[in-house]
Amino acid sequence: MGENSYREAIYDVFADTTRATDEKVDRALDLGTEYLGLSIGFLTRIDDGAQEIVQATGDHELLQPGETCPLDEAYCRRTIETDSPLAVGDAAASPAITDTAVRTFGLGTYLGAKVVVDDAVYGTICFADRDERDVPFSEAEELFIELVAKLIGQAIERRRHERELREEKRRFEGIAETSFDVLFRIDRDGIFTYVSAAVQRVLGYEPATLVGTAFAEFLAPSAVEPAMEAYSQVLGGETVEALEVEFLDTDDAVVVLEINGTPITEDGAVVGVQGVGRDVTARRERERELRIKNRAMDEADIGISIADAREGDNSLVYVNDGFQRLTGYDEAELLGQNCRFLQGEATDPDTVATLAERIDAREPVTVEILNYRADGSPFWNRVRVSPIENGRGEVTHYLGFQDDVTERKRTERLIELLNRVLRHNLRNDMNALLLFGDQLQEGTVPDTEAMGGRIRATAERLTELSEQARRLEQYARQERLPRRLDPSTVLDDVASAVRSGHPDATVEESVRTDRGICAGAELERAITELVENALKHDPAPEPRVAVDAVDDDEWIEITVTDDGAGISEQETAMITQGEETALEHGSGLGLWLVNWIVTRYGGSFQVRPREADDGTVATVRVPAIADDQSIEDVARPPTVLFR
Repeated sequence: MGENSYREAIYDVFADTTRATDEKVDRALDLGTEYLGLSIGFLTRIDDGAQEIVQATGDHELLQPGETCPLDEAYCRRTIETDSPLAVGDAAASPAITDTAVRTFGLGTYLGAKVVVDDAVYGTICFADRDERDVPFSEAEELFIELVAKLIGQAIERRRHERELREEKRRFEGIAETSFDVLFRIDRDGIFTYVSAAVQRVLGYEPATLVGTAFAEFLAPSAVEPAMEAYSQVLGGETVEALEVEFLDTDDAVVVLEINGTPITEDGAVVGVQGVGRDVTARRERERELRIKNRAMDEADIGISIADAREGDNSLVYVNDGFQRLTGYDEAELLGQNCRFLQGEATDPDTVATLAERIDAREPVTVEILNYRADGSPFWNRVRVSPIENGRGEVTHYLGFQDDVTERKRTERLIELLNRVLRHNLRNDMNALLLFGDQLQEGTVPDTEAMGGRIRATAERLTELSEQARRLEQYARQERLPRRLDPSTVLDDVASAVRSGHPDATVEESVRTDRGICAGAELERAITELVENALKHDPAPEPRVAVDAVDDDEWIEITVTDDGAGISEQETAMITQGEETALEHGSGLGLWLVNWIVTRYGGSFQVRPREADDGTVATVRVPAIADDQSIEDVARPPTVLFR
């Protein structure tokens, strides 16, 4: 054969996938000795300063498989130190070969090249003869041995990698058969080549049923597309972690597996996918239930909060939307705070002490406490706090529920008021009527006409008191329904109603706002009450009342101004302090009605004497609403009575 024929033959040997690596090396040694005209060929492995003959051809007794010697005594000592082949025609005369090596092996001619496997020196491929060589080795011969060394290195590297893959597969399958999770391998066609025994427990299939079948056949329809996309990613060399894939078991029930997948590579090419699937169906269901519970907490109408008991100040670590709506603060302002920052000047210190004592004692507690919103408006808050323990019985958090009970507290306050007023006034007036009756029976009344007037006045007072109480109860029972009211329409209707009952009175109207009022329709009754009250207490034959509506930031301010006798200090105290006095029972029920209506829609009410002249100024502040605003955005919750 010619030179090129030997090179082609070497290529053919190592390209033959049916040959084992040892067979390829043996054939390469035979072809090399034949091409070079030398009688000996051998492959060495060098490790830890020693040379071992791995494979050989020729009859040299020291150059047979298994023979070893110190590297310092071998011809190959210098071979592994150079990048090019070591070519020696006369070993005894060459400085590259030690005298010890010549005496030991007796080789006259030597041609060797180092074999590199996985970027490290594995050993050498050498050809030799006992006789010296007269003609130097040609460049083609040196290139030939370089080629053989490279092909042998690649073959050994491939064999090593295949062994590692087989070992990895054995370990993989060994672990798989005892694993609680499903281990699998899939080829480039999407076919299962291996599935561990755990698949029977998880999906109900025998492993043999899946092997040889496309994995997509066992997926839920909705899972096919994302699973195939992930499969393609792994074939592209990526890894997939914690991918939840829905499979169908033997009963067509959905089983969710959390998949971790990695590529299987051979000779640098991805040949398949291997991975592990963990049954997370129960976990996903728990997470779904938890999401539902969390969403229920987040979206609950009542306020829900969680405070960290391990922190010194029991600071908030969670608040739901309801808590934020209730208090007017956003989450960023609330987290890290203690709930006591909602307290204010009118908060009862005894209630605060009770709440603190029970929390410090790690006991559940329920209180009704006056808190303040972000805008400064007070509200009655029913607070329920429960300690939460960990597995060791240690209190780690406090769960709080907050309800706005302002409406109920307002009703209770109204009932208390009506009971006190009616009880007191009925007793006093009925006692007076009994006394008048006794005097009439005894005939001791000097002026029966005057007595009749007194009896009539007492009866009218009781009738008026009863009517005022009935009206208060009526509005208290009405549903709270904020709406958009036009200030001009409200004032026109008030003036029209009042003029019909007071034809000699003058009611002046002034509206200086383009915005509406966000309140209930009963606001008109409140303004009417103020105007009628002003006219009733004005002794002038032609009383005058001015009603004005003006803008004031977020509010519409409505003032009712008269020039009458003015309001008494007792009635003013009823507004500012929220209590009727013993001397004036019932005289301010109309003012109670006004305050009830106004505060029901988050507004405020104030009565004061005029600064310069006789008379009174009653001021009602109610939320303003622009044309581009919705009632939901503007409407305010009820506030406590009298503030």
